[in-house]
Amino acid sequence: MTTPISASAPRPPHQVLDAGDITRIVTRIAHEIVERAKGADDVVLLGIHTRGVHLARRLQARLNQVAGREIPLGTLDITMYRDDLRLKPARALEHTEIPAEGIDGKLVILVDDVLFSGRTIRAALDALSDIGRPRAVQLAVLVDRGHRELPIRADYVGKNLPTSLREAVQVQLADTDGRDAVLVGDRDYAARSSQALAAQPSDPHLPE
Repeated sequence: MTTPISASAPRPPHQVLDAGDITRIVTRIAHEIVERAKGADDVVLLGIHTRGVHLARRLQARLNQVAGREIPLGTLDITMYRDDLRLKPARALEHTEIPAEGIDGKLVILVDDVLFSGRTIRAALDALSDIGRPRAVQLAVLVDRGHRELPIRADYVGKNLPTSLREAVQVQLADTDGRDAVLVGDRDYAARSSQALAAQPSDPHLPE
């Protein structure tokens, strides 16, 4: 017998973007960059760990085709620049890799998956200031979900996705998650699902 779900029960996530949508977004942003940067001659892409790096690699591949040249690509770890570092458990540091030609005098485009409060991007700008002095810095994101806490905006947006603070936005990429998708669901549902998984015995033949 199936137990009915009450109206107040947290809703499971629903998909708002699929693999085809994400591919089209990356292609569109590549064309927008070339148009706005007048050929992208001095563009350097920096992906913010983790999913921002995977998106930056895809964007680089499309930019190379559109611009007809190799666009420099690097990665940026912002862990030590976060303003919530003392409030969260310690996490492993990622690699910051800057192209050999550096970023001085370049148009640096930061790439990330979701723009939310803006604090991640503020940390990225702080990290960038310790590396060099770009001519300008722009931001490309797959999803802008709103709820900004800092005066930061994206120059290139795949999809503006109005959300409530009770909702969670999950970006899945084939590089790390086995498929490309963007999901939106209740935070309570995601939290309960994580708790349920953690509570499951490691061996299904052992009693709970």
